[in-house]
Amino acid sequence: NAGTVEFLVDKDGNHYFMEVNPRVQVEHTITEEITGIDIVQSQILIASGKTLPEIGLTQDSIPEPTMYAMQCRVTTENPAHDFRPDTGTIDVWRMPAGFGIRLDDGPGFPGAKITPHYDSLLVKITAKARDRKAAAAKLIRALREFRVRGVQTNKSFLLNVLNHRDFLYGEVTTGFIAQNPDLLSPLKEKDRAQKLLQYIGEVLVNGTPKSLGATGDPPSQVDPIVPQIDMQREKNKSLKQIFDEEGPSAFAKAVREHKGLLVTDTTWRDAHQSLLATRLRTIDMLNIAEPTSVALRNAYSVECWGGATFDVSMRFLNECPWERLTSLREAVPDIPFQMLLRGANAVGYTSYADNVVFKFCQLAKDSGMDVFRVFDSLNYIENMRLGIDAVGQAGGIVEGAVCYTGDVSDPERGLYDLEYYLHFVRELEAAGIHVLAIKDMAGLLKPNAASMLVGAIRSEFPNLPIHVHTHDTAGTGVASMLAAAHAGADAVDAATDALSGTTAQPSLGALVASTKGTDLDTGLSLHEVSKLNEYWEEARGLYAPFESGQKSGSADVYIHEMPGGQYTNLLYQSTQLGLTGQWSHVKTAYAAANRLLGDIIKVTPSSKVTGDLAQFIVANNLTEREVVEKAEELSFPNSVIEYFQGYLGIPPFGFPEPLRSRVLKGRTIEGTSGLSCFDGRPGAQLPPYDFDLNRKTLEEKWSADKISDHDVMSHAMYPQVFDEFMERQEEYGKLSYLDTRTFLTGMKVGQELNVSLEKGKQLIVKLISVGETTDDGIVNIQFELNGQPRSVHVKDKRSGVAETKRLKALKGVTGSIGAAMPGVVLETKVKKGDKVVKGDPLVLMSAMKMETVITSPCDGVVKQVAVTAGDQLDGGDLCVEIDES
Repeated sequence: NAGTVEFLVDKDGNHYFMEVNPRVQVEHTITEEITGIDIVQSQILIASGKTLPEIGLTQDSIPEPTMYAMQCRVTTENPAHDFRPDTGTIDVWRMPAGFGIRLDDGPGFPGAKITPHYDSLLVKITAKARDRKAAAAKLIRALREFRVRGVQTNKSFLLNVLNHRDFLYGEVTTGFIAQNPDLLSPLKEKDRAQKLLQYIGEVLVNGTPKSLGATGDPPSQVDPIVPQIDMQREKNKSLKQIFDEEGPSAFAKAVREHKGLLVTDTTWRDAHQSLLATRLRTIDMLNIAEPTSVALRNAYSVECWGGATFDVSMRFLNECPWERLTSLREAVPDIPFQMLLRGANAVGYTSYADNVVFKFCQLAKDSGMDVFRVFDSLNYIENMRLGIDAVGQAGGIVEGAVCYTGDVSDPERGLYDLEYYLHFVRELEAAGIHVLAIKDMAGLLKPNAASMLVGAIRSEFPNLPIHVHTHDTAGTGVASMLAAAHAGADAVDAATDALSGTTAQPSLGALVASTKGTDLDTGLSLHEVSKLNEYWEEARGLYAPFESGQKSGSADVYIHEMPGGQYTNLLYQSTQLGLTGQWSHVKTAYAAANRLLGDIIKVTPSSKVTGDLAQFIVANNLTEREVVEKAEELSFPNSVIEYFQGYLGIPPFGFPEPLRSRVLKGRTIEGTSGLSCFDGRPGAQLPPYDFDLNRKTLEEKWSADKISDHDVMSHAMYPQVFDEFMERQEEYGKLSYLDTRTFLTGMKVGQELNVSLEKGKQLIVKLISVGETTDDGIVNIQFELNGQPRSVHVKDKRSGVAETKRLKALKGVTGSIGAAMPGVVLETKVKKGDKVVKGDPLVLMSAMKMETVITSPCDGVVKQVAVTAGDQLDGGDLCVEIDES
């Protein structure tokens, strides 16, 4: 009893009849909104016997429209792929509301399965307003409020149309979409909340990712309490202000003229690298950032970046290292930040093109870094010069480091005597450093040796600031730092008490208390730093899974000389390599490996070479003599081979022979014309890195809006790690919002969690239920997010249900033919070996009430038919392969 007549209207207002349908069309809501007549109700009344006049439907009783109405049909179709229908399970369903918005919904609700067998319509959204632009604005608002997750929709297309000027002013024709292909651009939605829930669900079902190495006790259930420390107004300029206003030379002068002992707090970098496998997360630093900025206002610096933190944040913590730096800088604006730069290796484990190192330092400086502690793992001055020049050009403070090994107080120790270090310091000063660092990465600098070394340097270089770094592995750290200070050092490194001692730095509280009221007073308040320490005492409990189990220091470090930052990592690696119970053998082998390599400086990456060789020796039950004798036939770790090829530079006293010649026999360096080893600085022989080309490649892979200069640099440093990081970001989004306990163990049923995405953007997450594993190995998990139901579906990797994945058609290969859209195979028209010509039918499919025929795009012979009748396919799944030859 009702019908719809459709016309096209040209620009002159002429109507052209298209069709008539003996039913109400989807657009009937527009008529209802502008006339006030309920068309569906009217049909029912007429069907019951009422006449048009009886229900008040005469032409003269229908009012003239006084409002504008506009309707959007939201469908499960992907505009970026020719509006291909999508299938899947709806995880999130949040409908819009408000004055002037009408919803006529279809099959949408959380948990609804969208199949290829029905119409793709989810909901019709109709807006009514006083004019066309106002109606469009209401629709835009409603579409932005509308949330659907789990299936693709055409929401982006609808928003693009509604925001287009020509559409708003009614100046469109049937060629509108063809003339504006950008209308099909996908909507850039962050989808942060759902990705976060997906990660929590993954941890609940499958446990903490094994790659994270969380093998210890579970995290503490105690939440650290952030202390309140009252801000004190300082009369003098801070070191940060001096640097920002007057530059690096003025900073160095202020350090040298400072009365008392300055301190660098390593808690945010080297302390947790040494004790907790570098696993400290940004959120736990940001939580204590404000009190830290007060308590350490008189510090030399806060070490918070560089070294292993760069790749670990991406590789294991799913955090961007650049975002860590910028967020910490914003939270702590008035204390110098310090990082560890591996000279020509930047923050990597190999050599890079010179322009990479220069660009890295500039980006770091622009992102908030101040003091760059530049070192080389072999004290190779040519590698140092590159790092020094790069930091200098960027405008940073160059803290050139001499790496310490051996024992200058023992005349029988040999190679690394006082004159060796003085000579290297002369070279560093000539290279243009602002501050000298003595980097004692293994804690070998005994108190007497500290007095001798610092005293000799101070005597020869009276105006050069000296900064001393050590580890407390043997328990002599505080004594050594006090000895260095008395001998003329301007600054020393320490860590908050809860993260000090053993393989980390000496206790900050001990140094503050020991120097109070003396000429070496640190200017720090023991009460205030103790407040910070109370926080870290509780926070460390959250990282119990990463504790090495080391309960005390050990003086055998003077024998094996293993760096503190490597100790816990190597202990964990040895366990992973099946060397459990052989740690004492690994330490003994470490000393042997050092001798085999030529008694070298051991700090990343040279320490990795030593550690790899040590584990190789233990795993293969080799003696030192056997390593040399069998060198030509042994399959050494790549790091060892590359060391002998000169990838790290040249060690102070040359490479050991005949071991080097035997290891390199028959080997050449890839990418060179038969070169067996580098002669000089490796990076000098590398071509410049093409940042523009690599940026273009990354933008094509991940989309331009997701790639910044920081991302290009991260990829230059760690290509594979960066790509894996981006893949996890695509799947789970940023996880730095999550508290550490949830990050590691997930939630408990009934638990409620507050997550702050940004200022003014809070999520309240509640875990409602965790379902049983289904027959197909899926666990359904129900959450509430800000009071709205949400669900995620996680594959149970322990269910034993094999996950079958169909092959995808190869892009760019004509004979590799895939499904154009999701659907069901009704019939295959060919078999292997059939000859086909272009246009021949191959497969008959049914999708969204439509039957489609997949035809051959070329002539050839059928090589494979990958589907059979009844198969459920996704778009792009391989159907047929044709050999064109």
